[in-house]
Amino acid sequence: MSENVQLNGLNDRFRGFYPVVIDVETAGFNAQTDALLEIAAVTLKMDEEGWLSTDQTLHFHVEPFEGAILNPEALAFTGIDPHNPLRGAVTEYEALHAIFKMVRKGIKEQGCSRAIIVAHNANFDHSFLMAAAERSSLKRNPFHPFGTFDTAALSGLALGQTVLAKACQTAGIAFDNAQAHSALYDTEQTALLFCEIVNRWKRLGGWPVVLPQDTAESGQV
Repeated sequence: MSENVQLNGLNDRFRGFYPVVIDVETAGFNAQTDALLEIAAVTLKMDEEGWLSTDQTLHFHVEPFEGAILNPEALAFTGIDPHNPLRGAVTEYEALHAIFKMVRKGIKEQGCSRAIIVAHNANFDHSFLMAAAERSSLKRNPFHPFGTFDTAALSGLALGQTVLAKACQTAGIAFDNAQAHSALYDTEQTALLFCEIVNRWKRLGGWPVVLPQDTAESGQV
């Protein structure tokens, strides 16, 4: 039997990539000019049977970088007051330094080669994280420079839904719209959604992949 059926390690399941679920809340859509206001990260783990689940979580309120644009429409949408001292906000450097440290530790422990961002409409979150890392002069960025796993696309394929709330509900995951647009809540729900999609694919027999030689060796036509 092919060794392919034994691929239950996190590193083997995603071709050496270490998936990390990310969500950001921002003061606009331009990663180069608009403030990053909140970021959360959830790491994942896989048991001996190959089932994926959530692992560690980090969450930070972030101080707008010097000269950052704060679009009133974006602030009204998220409900974030960047100047509220009770936010306990930290600098972009402090937030990303802590997240990168957690991620690099996970990469090493899981025998992976590089992290990859999992996010809903992932290009948005990826662009803000990368821009903040560059502004902060963080040299040891563990994330792939352009690759992502987009749960909006995966949900469209697996569930027929692309909106996060509807995708979660279709997957049987509770979603509270009153808590939406918080980086922590959205990251946690996105992580559950990604795990459900990956595990559902396994339950349906799509993983491990059955190669033609495996079918031939088992005597099946």
